[in-house]
Amino acid sequence: MNICVFLSAAELDERYTRPAREFAELLGKGGHTLVWGGSDVGLMKVVADGVQEAGGRLVGVSVEFLSAKARPGADEMIVARDLAERKALLLEHADAVVIMVGGTGTLDEATEILELKKHGHTDKPVVLLNTAGFYDGLKEQFLRMEAEGFLPVPLTDLVFFAEEAVGALAYLEESRGQQ
Repeated sequence: MNICVFLSAAELDERYTRPAREFAELLGKGGHTLVWGGSDVGLMKVVADGVQEAGGRLVGVSVEFLSAKARPGADEMIVARDLAERKALLLEHADAVVIMVGGTGTLDEATEILELKKHGHTDKPVVLLNTAGFYDGLKEQFLRMEAEGFLPVPLTDLVFFAEEAVGALAYLEESRGQQ
């Protein structure tokens, strides 16, 4: 399976890097391909390293203004003109999406895939990996949106919240019939 991971390129501490490395190792050992933003820095590097070391493939989608930070040695590296094209290419190359910890770029990518799902433009499974409770506030906001009628479909049809890497990958494999 080609699994797109939206995540930060920031240098983060062990409470975020350890679970990211665990997920990456599971992805690689499972024979999956990582589709990611292509950067060779921060948490993006941690995940790419883990997938590659565990035998998985890497498909990066960088963007022109960040191409100097693109990972050398990826199995495939695509360079988009701008962020909008990058998001489209990431989703085009993915069978499923995992949202890991990140900043505004990650949040932008996450809301785009959820909006596409809401309107029936994709049926790709989406997991929000809530490492160290990072997305507790966002989950609460989504639940409020659902309760107050802002979501025309059940939240569970849009996204699966996982607290651990093993649960995230198990959900994706089950969603795609790969057990």
